[in-house]
Amino acid sequence: MKLLALMKKEFRRFFGDPKLLITMILPGLLIYLIYTVMGSAIFGGDEQAKYSFKVYVSGESQAVQLIDAAVQKSGHEAEYVYLPAEGVDEETARREVKAGEATALLVFSEGFDGAIADTDASDAMPSALLCYHSEDAASSAFASLAGAVLDAYGRSFVFTMQNSAEAADIAQTMVAGILPMLIVVFVFSACMSVTLESVAGEKERGTLSTILVTSARRTDIALGKVLPLSCVSLMGAASSFLGVVLSLPTLMGISVDAAVAGVSALGYVLLFLLIVSVVPLIVGAIAAVSTLSRTVKEASGYTSVLMILMMVLSIVTAFVSGIGDWVVAVPVLNAVVAMQGILTGAMQVWMCLVAVAVNLVYTALLVLLIARLLSSERVMFGK
Repeated sequence: MKLLALMKKEFRRFFGDPKLLITMILPGLLIYLIYTVMGSAIFGGDEQAKYSFKVYVSGESQAVQLIDAAVQKSGHEAEYVYLPAEGVDEETARREVKAGEATALLVFSEGFDGAIADTDASDAMPSALLCYHSEDAASSAFASLAGAVLDAYGRSFVFTMQNSAEAADIAQTMVAGILPMLIVVFVFSACMSVTLESVAGEKERGTLSTILVTSARRTDIALGKVLPLSCVSLMGAASSFLGVVLSLPTLMGISVDAAVAGVSALGYVLLFLLIVSVVPLIVGAIAAVSTLSRTVKEASGYTSVLMILMMVLSIVTAFVSGIGDWVVAVPVLNAVVAMQGILTGAMQVWMCLVAVAVNLVYTALLVLLIARLLSSERVMFGK
């Protein structure tokens, strides 16, 4: 009952201040606006345009019909020219794609569909190749649609996409590296706005002493701070998550269908769970810093250092390659690496789930630390 009373007290403090409520909604709105502008600037913002595609096809596969259905569903038109055609071979088709005279080239290995269906075949694995030119808006749009269809067509074949312009791939890699860092920064800001004065503010006002002289256990007091503040901060996390989901198609320069296919429903669920696991961890860390501080101003200074540490942990993977699986044991960094895996199509479900569990364990340890600090007269009263 005492724990519930302490939690109600924190909820009343938050919902009684409309300004704090606004800070929970702003992160997602800012993420959506910033990434939509970035995506439009990088990819030209032409995903709403309607195109007439000229596609060369070498080999046969039912995938072409599926691709055409996706093209028509998106409001585009397409003409498919099967090779060899008059005066056109594969090499000529590649040159036309690079010059912008054709949209794309699809190459299927001999007996492609039959080889995929025959799971017991011991022959060479079937393959599919998509040649396109990302600097051409129509070619890039077709590659997004065709790539999404071929990604879902089957896993028992080799699928390669050749882009004669590498700028888009570099941009997407950079986005996947920076995006998780910015998520952590926005979530940290949301948590800081409601957590910073959780203990230090009550020290200054003298209300914490009243709570400490009651029979309430120190762990209940710590949980009475972390749990409600985490619930409130989850609003900011949900806002940030929605901002990412809504801006992802524009940010990656692809259609909504391709975005959904590239990041599966499971990927979105794991992405949200990773954000949720980081929230109580950050709240616990800020609450611990606030407990150690005598004033809100002092807590603000220490929290700034903590924010820099979080930023370093969350951005390091964008510039350092070859990080091993040991990263799953490092708080925040494990969530960032898992998020990057989801966004780049290299999702590891086990790493995502373990990262969520590890972050919750660290949160529990922080709650115990806060309880110990609340029991220290030197920390609480400077004695």
